[in-house]
Amino acid sequence: MQQLRHFVGGEYTAAADGDVAEIIDPVTGSPYLLAPVGSAADVDHAVRAAAKAFDGWRDTTPAARQLALLRIADALENRADELVRVESADTGKPLALTAAEEFPMLLDQLRFFAGAARVLEGRSAGEYMEGHTSWIRREPVGVCAQVTPWNYPLMMAVWKIAPALAAGNTVVLKPADTTPASTLLLAEICAEFLPPGVLNVICGDRDTGRALVEHPVPAMVSITGSVRAGTEVAGAAAADVKRVHLELGGKAPVLVFADADIEAAATAIAEAGFFNAGQDCTAATRVLVHESVRTDFVAALARAARATKTGAPDDPDVAYGPLNSAAHLAKVSGFIDRLPDRAVVHSGGHRVGERGYFYAPTVVDGLRQEDEIIQHEVFGPVITVQEFGSEAEALTAANGVPYALASSVWTSDHARALRLSRDLDFGCVWINTHIPLVAEMPHGGFKKSGYGKDLSLYGLEDYTRVKHVMSAF
Repeated sequence: MQQLRHFVGGEYTAAADGDVAEIIDPVTGSPYLLAPVGSAADVDHAVRAAAKAFDGWRDTTPAARQLALLRIADALENRADELVRVESADTGKPLALTAAEEFPMLLDQLRFFAGAARVLEGRSAGEYMEGHTSWIRREPVGVCAQVTPWNYPLMMAVWKIAPALAAGNTVVLKPADTTPASTLLLAEICAEFLPPGVLNVICGDRDTGRALVEHPVPAMVSITGSVRAGTEVAGAAAADVKRVHLELGGKAPVLVFADADIEAAATAIAEAGFFNAGQDCTAATRVLVHESVRTDFVAALARAARATKTGAPDDPDVAYGPLNSAAHLAKVSGFIDRLPDRAVVHSGGHRVGERGYFYAPTVVDGLRQEDEIIQHEVFGPVITVQEFGSEAEALTAANGVPYALASSVWTSDHARALRLSRDLDFGCVWINTHIPLVAEMPHGGFKKSGYGKDLSLYGLEDYTRVKHVMSAF
């Protein structure tokens, strides 16, 4: 099997102690790569490379950083087929869908931050005390430790590194232990346009991530992952008072009112719930539907689910591929196995095939607010359904979970949509749509979904610090 290596200081490097782990192909369930398991020594090597590179990268002009990011985007585009193949091999994602839906988005996001590098500015200078002039400097924070998840390895790497590099920081990034390959290829391509040490990638497990977060040099830690992981990162970072950026998942409510187009809503919600096998923190997985249209909606949603196909990456007709791992398949299956007796599974609810980690598109009805599957993130191709009688009841149920990342409202009543967009306690509210993201708008949640923003100028600002300078005259 091919053996991957860390990428530090502009080149591939072997693990200090030679420790490696098997990377499993989720389509077959068999190992297909070996990846290094980074030790504290590997982490220290990468962090020191990033620290050494910081002074030079910090002092580059915004125009120079923009040019580097634009050249990286062009290089990625030129190697799109290769990157998509590597991403699909790690994740099992459908090749055609990844090329059409994910790859263009990450290129656009990278190019957005290339432009954003040149528009950061502070408040205007002025005399706020007699005889003195004050002004604001907006500066990079320094070395950034970043941890990315396994559901969108390549895109999440871009979400992390693009704003950090655009702002003048250097990076040590640890990809998820099950999906490191595309991130390493990204680093290799970036190295052609970045000074050595500006972007470093360390592979490994939780202990590797812990060593990175606890290292005294990084000034900021950014993670996309589970609540458990985010809590541990925030606690570890607190020891050095590091800045922390957390995106920790969601349990998106989807409010469907009687005046919505039921068939169209069911089709769109199925697409948004099953995309990427439901392994998306914004997935439309928790439907709240008005009691008067519940029967019709559930029937339409179940039809859409049964028409949704999962399968191998090279099948052009599949909507999604396998779950990430055997452990995650067991987790998703466990939620269905533990359903209360009153729950009704209208479609799916089972593994597909005996090879790989495929799970059928699933719709579950007959649930209550306190049920485990309502309160906890399944992160699989499972859509739950609850009913409500009034707008107030729908709002209470929607907000009644620990997560607060994304939500959507399906209605033809404009006033209702405006009210709910105000009152839904989520970082994003979509109206008559669910899951689209654009580089110009922020992504991030509240409550246990974390804090900080990805994408947009807000995301860029998160990777900067503000300094007041005052001069007497």
